[in-house]
Amino acid sequence: MSFVITIAQQKGGAGKTMVAVNLAAALAATRRVAVLDIDPQRSLARWHELRERQSRPLPKITASDLSGWRLRSELNRLRQSHDVVVVDSPPHIDTDAKLAVREADLVLVPLQPSPPDLWAAEGTLKLAQAEKRLVRLLLNRTPASSRLRSLVEQEIAGGGYALLTSTLGNRAGFANAFAVGMGVTEASPKSQAAREMVALLAEVEALLA
Repeated sequence: MSFVITIAQQKGGAGKTMVAVNLAAALAATRRVAVLDIDPQRSLARWHELRERQSRPLPKITASDLSGWRLRSELNRLRQSHDVVVVDSPPHIDTDAKLAVREADLVLVPLQPSPPDLWAAEGTLKLAQAEKRLVRLLLNRTPASSRLRSLVEQEIAGGGYALLTSTLGNRAGFANAFAVGMGVTEASPKSQAAREMVALLAEVEALLA
């Protein structure tokens, strides 16, 4: 059975693409993975181009950036030949973003621990709930503990939203791996960033089991 994971967030700077590529790379160690970039910035597609130029052997990841009227058929095509499709959606709720949420088995919404990030995510969260999609918030670029983080966690709970237990810190390892077309679990497998990604992967796989 194949799964679609849509990474969605309307606020820029939340690390949406960084989460998408690192999750895809971690999944690719044991699964057939495709990435679909429908964000006009094409950052995920450019990451994949860097990956294809890597001299060291890496798990195969298929990439596509088809959107618009071809999006639904492209998602269906990728589902048929892969175990997981990771979608990097645009930073606004347009037709493509709505379809990517509608077709998802899991909608993952990364946000930094700040009220503006949570407020920006509300449109995506309401859309996912209306479509009856499984949706989870992920704290990204976050300190281990802070008063602001606690306040955001309380607001998330008060809004009735589901927050993943695993979090990703603000670590250079993620950006360094991205710059060479890799995931942090591939580039620095013994780092704290890699351990955080492994914890996220385990939680995501449990949700999709």
